[in-house]
Amino acid sequence: MAPLAEATRWVTINQDVSLTVPEQVVPFERARDVVMQHPDHIVALDCPCRVSRKKPCLPLDVCLIVGEPFASFILEHQPDHARAITPREAVGILQAEDARGHAHHIFFKEAMLDRFYAICNCCACCCGAMHAHRHGTPMLISSGHVSQVDETLCQGCETCAEFCPFGALALRDGLMTVDEVACMGCGVCIGRCPHGALSLRREEARGVPLEIEGLMAEASERMGLTVLRDHV
Repeated sequence: MAPLAEATRWVTINQDVSLTVPEQVVPFERARDVVMQHPDHIVALDCPCRVSRKKPCLPLDVCLIVGEPFASFILEHQPDHARAITPREAVGILQAEDARGHAHHIFFKEAMLDRFYAICNCCACCCGAMHAHRHGTPMLISSGHVSQVDETLCQGCETCAEFCPFGALALRDGLMTVDEVACMGCGVCIGRCPHGALSLRREEARGVPLEIEGLMAEASERMGLTVLRDHV
């Protein structure tokens, strides 16, 4: 999972990336190599989950394929369901999906060279991964955050609960409460609250956020220390 701000960073990187993510960030070995070649090559693909539904949420082209060789592969093999877009257009899709109350997923897959290849913008009604997750098959990893409520601002209107894709918000004694076990830190609720009563809080028990800029800075620092050590 990724809040809007972090998902946006993944589609606005202007340089190739090659780094290994620490185990505490991504606890699956096949997902630890973050390799992005030509990250400005982005494709908007019709969401397979939405396409499979009789009455899908619209628009369909909300899955973002990022970098090579994936972008070119999708354009070649799915010409009727994919289009090349700019990073700016990708940000626009992320923002529009966020406004609809949809969650952002950063995807790694064994069949895609064991590495990051897409950001999907998922609605709770169509997304296969979210359906599986809610029914006991853990397919998603928390963003490393949980939602929190400012009791001084909450008006108990329940607007946020209507949008929460994981059913983590409920009204109790006139105040919105968060089920921190169910909350995945997607941030969907934040923009839905008309009173500004919600925010995300880092929660160490839910893992380390997959923050690309921080990971790149950490990798650069490690490389610099290695070079310095080699010259000592």
